[in-house]
Amino acid sequence: MNAATRRAVLAATILGSAVVFIDSTVVNVALPALRADLHATLAQQQWIVEAYLLLLGSLVLVGGSLGDLFGRRRIFAAGLAGFGAASALCAAAPGPELLIGARALQGLGGALLVPSSLAIITASFSGRERGAAIGAWTAWTSAMIAFGPPLGGLLVDTISWRAVFALNLPLIAVCLWLTLSRLPADPVRPPGVPRPRVDVVGGVLCALGLGGPVFALIRQPDVGWSAPGVVVGLVGGVLALAAFVAWEARHPAPMLPLGVFRSRTFTIGNLATLGIYAGLGAATFFLAIFLQEVAGYGALEAGLAMLPISLLLLALSSRAGALSARVGPRWFMGGGPLVAGAGLLLFLRIGSDAPFVTQVLPAVAVFGLGMALTVAPLTATVLGSAAAEHAGIASGVNNAVARVAGLLAIAVVGAFVAAAFAAELQRRVPGAGDALLEAARRRPFVAVSGHEAASDAASALALHRAMVVSAAFMIAAGVLCLTTLRRPRG
Repeated sequence: MNAATRRAVLAATILGSAVVFIDSTVVNVALPALRADLHATLAQQQWIVEAYLLLLGSLVLVGGSLGDLFGRRRIFAAGLAGFGAASALCAAAPGPELLIGARALQGLGGALLVPSSLAIITASFSGRERGAAIGAWTAWTSAMIAFGPPLGGLLVDTISWRAVFALNLPLIAVCLWLTLSRLPADPVRPPGVPRPRVDVVGGVLCALGLGGPVFALIRQPDVGWSAPGVVVGLVGGVLALAAFVAWEARHPAPMLPLGVFRSRTFTIGNLATLGIYAGLGAATFFLAIFLQEVAGYGALEAGLAMLPISLLLLALSSRAGALSARVGPRWFMGGGPLVAGAGLLLFLRIGSDAPFVTQVLPAVAVFGLGMALTVAPLTATVLGSAAAEHAGIASGVNNAVARVAGLLAIAVVGAFVAAAFAAELQRRVPGAGDALLEAARRRPFVAVSGHEAASDAASALALHRAMVVSAAFMIAAGVLCLTTLRRPRG
């Protein structure tokens, strides 16, 4: 494969995945305009966001498997076409119901193309070039997540909320042209070789096993842990995952060959992914809320406050990936999360006013440096530890772990945040009644009327608890990698 083709591969896979990740954040700033134009209820606004996340999180493993079976370029192109068609439906949606359905279809398209994009990179590059390519993919897709809210705000203010979805169409068209005209074709199946068998039962069990917990974790903040939908989602999902593993163990052509977990590096890498993305998801989620609800930042200001994370990823990820391929990933996958954890602990200095330069920027910069050192070596190591024919499913596993880790961490850390906020408020307002404390648990970071100073102090303490728990996830992942990974031979 010549250099021009490799550049086309990198451009197509970055652009396709970036659009998917942009759409996971860009819609948030369009929700008020959506509500006004489509007369959407609060529940419908939530599902406009959640339908996308649910389908993307529950089917990404299936998408990776289909790429391995039917060809990664073919499935990548199908995902692009589906995502583009769904984006057009979103832009033209006359009401919230159709918009929710179209968002679900977007999630399905994203689940096909994201794991295939990384598998295409893995197959197209090797050695140090692979590390740099995955670093570039990581940097640009991560940057697009941060650029999404400012871009969405600009489009909504100057054109319409529909432009948020319409913008996808020319980007998808360019990416699809690159894919079909410049990317190498999938290998041709030799004569006499039967068509691959699709593990339908495994795919259904996997979708239910991932979709159930994802649905439960999305709904839990609004309805509580005891709500029937949450309980059924969690319990049913766990049972479906257990059935999925049992089915895959005895199926002659499993969707997920369990042998990939015999690789020590693959297993450790995914455990590290769980901790790293749990810390990332929880920390950025609660920081964004705190900056707006307590510190008085606007939505755009809060997004820009976390922009240094993406800028550091953009500047350093390719170099970290290439260097990791040369010297081994252990110190990057181990040291990077420790640096990121130290950055989160710097947030223990933050107060309710949260001045950007003296309190927010130092913590964000150290955290971003740690993530820039970690993410590309982590992704390259996990994908490189699986056999080439399983690159798609390996990418699917890693993406599924990352998506579920963030949702799980938000729910878990949210319990610490709510308890810390209510306990500190009770300490500072001794006469607080049960009704006030229950309201505080349900809405941490929201000032209680008449007790604004106490609420601000309680909010700062609650954020500190969130950052301690998020740092613990990061540090645990770093220690795991430092103590268990070995430099590959050769």
